[in-house]
Amino acid sequence: MKKSTMKPLSLMLVAMMAILLVLSGCGKKNNNEGAASPSASASASASPSAPASESASPSTSPSASAPASESAAPADGKGKKIGMVTDLGGVNDKSFNQQAWEALQKIATDTGAETKYQESKKDSDYIPLLTKFVKGGYDLTWGIGFLFADAATTVASENPDAKLALIDTTPTKDLPNVESVLFKENEGSFLVGVVAGLTTKTNKIGFVGGMELPVIKKFEAGFKAGVAAVNPNAKVEVNYVGDFSKPDQGKLAAATMYDGGADIIFHAAGGTGNGVFNEAKDRFKAGKKVWVIGVDKDQSIEFGNDVTLTSMVKKVDEAVYRVSNELLAGNFKGGQKVELGLAEGGVGLPNDNPNVSKEILDKVEEYKNKIISGDIKVPTE
Repeated sequence: MKKSTMKPLSLMLVAMMAILLVLSGCGKKNNNEGAASPSASASASASPSAPASESASPSTSPSASAPASESAAPADGKGKKIGMVTDLGGVNDKSFNQQAWEALQKIATDTGAETKYQESKKDSDYIPLLTKFVKGGYDLTWGIGFLFADAATTVASENPDAKLALIDTTPTKDLPNVESVLFKENEGSFLVGVVAGLTTKTNKIGFVGGMELPVIKKFEAGFKAGVAAVNPNAKVEVNYVGDFSKPDQGKLAAATMYDGGADIIFHAAGGTGNGVFNEAKDRFKAGKKVWVIGVDKDQSIEFGNDVTLTSMVKKVDEAVYRVSNELLAGNFKGGQKVELGLAEGGVGLPNDNPNVSKEILDKVEEYKNKIISGDIKVPTE
């Protein structure tokens, strides 16, 4: 008797319908927002502690060491939601916004919490985007960047039951539902200034800033002090381009400095700084050797060792992870402000510095110890 083919055919049709249903659920995502599923693979984005150059023991080089609280076990985040609003640099700035989002992706993977971001396109977006998360029942809402002070103060004051956290700024008044994380950028910048001062061959060095804000002035002040400490003959040219999201302006500023004889540029300009790297890479391809000092994360991972001298690592990722994990564990420190410097392992150089000699790294270590001990007070402006 001939076997019927109806049953296998029916199973195939069911399978095809299931696939179509799954695909139909994968609609386009709003370009200004994104989410990390609690079950998302950690490989989708580098986790905050993943790069070996940022997680190895500080005993091997004068790098930033991880804050002790980062080792706390992941909390249970199932059913909890954490939101993040970027500043104008956007979530893919290859700098601190990206670091913060990578930390929240790791939180989603480690704890099961739902995480999501919204990108600000203009200053007036800050309040409505923060409010969107607060009104959406999010357990914690992050504002990433110095410019969130006023917006976070407004939203937190109007929503006293909501919990907010800030990077690089504090609310304009004491609020029990806001936790702030600040960094001693001047200390880490002093160390890369030592590297620049001892590496330059032209005694002409550049600094490209995004906006002329107090937090960026700390980078400038520390960098100039570090250069002067080891090479008083070197001159540091400063250019603030007025924006954190204009790579073309960063490229133009770098071209002008390199044309003027600078052989090293340190940028603290977010996405604008990508243009500094692009200019250096163009010159490298043309046979001209110039250097860039990266910021916030080890930018050699993104731009390569051909043009990256070193980076001033600022562990935004670990701070965001720690505060978020504490919130999920029921230990939110509202009303508090923490400031992380060399002593706390919040800033420093990456562990992997293939373009910096051992002699220079030893000198960096010497100055790092003097700063931690209080023998050297690094200026902030």
